[in-house]
Amino acid sequence: MPDAIILIPARMASTRLPGKPLADIAGLPMIVHVLRRAAAAGVGEAVVATDSEAVMAAVEKSGGRAVMTRSDHVSGSDRIYEALEALDPEHHIAAVVNVQGDLPTVEAADIRAALKPLEDAPVDIATLAAEITDTAERTNPNVVKVKGTPLSPGRLRATAFTRANAEGPGPHYHHIGLYAYRRSALERFVKLPPSANEQRERLEQLRALDAGMRIDVMLVKSVPLGVDTPEELAKARKMLGG
Repeated sequence: MPDAIILIPARMASTRLPGKPLADIAGLPMIVHVLRRAAAAGVGEAVVATDSEAVMAAVEKSGGRAVMTRSDHVSGSDRIYEALEALDPEHHIAAVVNVQGDLPTVEAADIRAALKPLEDAPVDIATLAAEITDTAERTNPNVVKVKGTPLSPGRLRATAFTRANAEGPGPHYHHIGLYAYRRSALERFVKLPPSANEQRERLEQLRALDAGMRIDVMLVKSVPLGVDTPEELAKARKMLGG
């Protein structure tokens, strides 16, 4: 791959878990755990994009790098685009990985896997999914399912993302909200208006599919824990020894 960067959007105004980037897990803020796992992927510099001076200070205290962004962004993709333009105005960076700041257990190998499809020129965006093994997830609207055309073992071309029930014999796949963008694709994406399907399903990635952009999916073994509630925070502390 050409030069890549990992950007981690982090905002303090979480509805269900306010201040979650700074939530302590095993003696470190959650955002620092994510940053270190991103850096361990070894695919480029990892930088936090935030609207909070407190988050920036915590990242810098840990030896990491952060960049301040506007506080009025609607989505993480908008935030990382602003950060990318600030960090690399000369456009040397060709690909950007968007790792959510609430994935403290994300595997470095999975971050690397997300970049793999961008080696193929027709692919605009790449993302991850894992096979659903818990039958309760098939009917959980909070679990986003991805459907796609198999391309090779462990890789699909996405045809749909939905919160609807997964029906039929399967296999069914749990989408993981980690994205690798070709830089030109990210620029195009953030300038597109929201699509009708995106607004109906409340899934930003449908905007890209509706605009004819190609999204490929790499299949990984498991879904990293997303921390969005006090209960999930407690689970993350148990998993990471704190």
